[in-house]
Amino acid sequence: MRSYQVIEWGQPLQRRERPTPSPTGTEVLLRITAAGICHTDLHIKDGYFDLGDGKRAELGKLGAQLPLTLGHEIVGVVEAVGPDATGVEIGAERIAFPWIGCRHCGICKHEREQWCATPKFLGARIDGGFSDHVMVPEPRYLVPFDGIPAPLACTYACAGLTAYSALQKLPELRPEDSLVLIGAGGVGQSALQMAPALTKARLVVADIDPAKRALAAAAGVPTIDNGAPDAVAETLALTGGGARVTIDFVGAPPTTQFGLGVLRKGGHHIVVGLYGGLLSYPLPFLPSKSLTIQGSYVGTLEELHAVVALGQAGRIAPIPVDLRPLDQAPAALDDLRAGRVTGRVVLQPAA
Repeated sequence: MRSYQVIEWGQPLQRRERPTPSPTGTEVLLRITAAGICHTDLHIKDGYFDLGDGKRAELGKLGAQLPLTLGHEIVGVVEAVGPDATGVEIGAERIAFPWIGCRHCGICKHEREQWCATPKFLGARIDGGFSDHVMVPEPRYLVPFDGIPAPLACTYACAGLTAYSALQKLPELRPEDSLVLIGAGGVGQSALQMAPALTKARLVVADIDPAKRALAAAAGVPTIDNGAPDAVAETLALTGGGARVTIDFVGAPPTTQFGLGVLRKGGHHIVVGLYGGLLSYPLPFLPSKSLTIQGSYVGTLEELHAVVALGQAGRIAPIPVDLRPLDQAPAALDDLRAGRVTGRVVLQPAA
C-alpha cells in the first residue's frame, strides 16, 4: 500500500509503503481510482488554521495525529469487506463520504456528522485518499455514482458537496435578485455550475484571478475583479444597488469585507472558505442593514446523494479537472498553494 503522508506538520509529503490493511467488522477497503486535491489539504499539511491576530487552531490539539494520509475527495472500487459489512459488493465503484463523525454522540445520531466534536474525517483525522487504498468504516458512507466519470465524481465529495450545502442555505430568490459567488476555485466553480439548477437569481462571479474569471465569463456569467480599487462600486452598479446574497468561497478578511460591502439591506452573507484571518466589521451595520452572516461547512451524506443525483440528471456541468499520477501529490500541493491550479487536480494511482 503506497501513500503520501504528512510526517511532520508544515513539511513536504513523504511517500510511505505499508501492508495493505484487511477490513474488520463493518469496514470496507477501497482501491482508490481517483482522489481530488482541495485547499483544505494545504491547511491540514501546515497543521493549523489561521484565526487572525497571530492565533492558530492547531490540528494536533484537535485530535489529528501523525503520520496522516491527506485527501478527502475519494472514489474507489470495493476490494474487501469486513464480516459485518452488508449492502455493498466486491468490485462496486463508490464515492467515499469523508465527513464522518464519531458515530456515537447525539450530534452524529440526530443532527449532522460534520458538526461532531471528535470527528473521524477521512484525510483530516484518519487516513484518506492520497494513497492506493483507503478504509471506510461502514458501507453506508459509500455512494454510487453510475454514469459519472470517476475523476469528476470524486470532486463531489467536497467541492460539489460544499457548494451544494451552501446553496441550500439561500433564502428564496427572485429572478431580479443577484447572487455573488466570491472565489472561482474548485468549490466556487462547482457552485457556478450548480446554481442555475437551484436558484432563479442572477449570478455574478468575483475573483482576483483573470483565468478563473474567464471560466465564469465563458459560462455567460458577468465577473468582477474583487481586488480592484473600485470593485465594490462596480458590483453595486452591476447588481442594481446590491446583492441579495454573497457566498465567500475563500474565507479571507478581504473577501468577506467585499462580500458584506456589496450586500443590499436585508442581505445574506455565507462564509464557506477556510483561508483564515479575523473579521472586522462595524456592528451597527448589522442591525441597521438587517444583515445575516452565516457559516456553511461541507455537507451531509444525504446532500452528497443529492449532488450525485443532479450530476446523473445532467444538471451540473463538469468543472475543469487536471489528472495527475499519485506520485505528483507533493508537486500538486505546491501548484495549488502558488495559485497555478484552475478547477481541481485529481490524483490517480497506477493500476
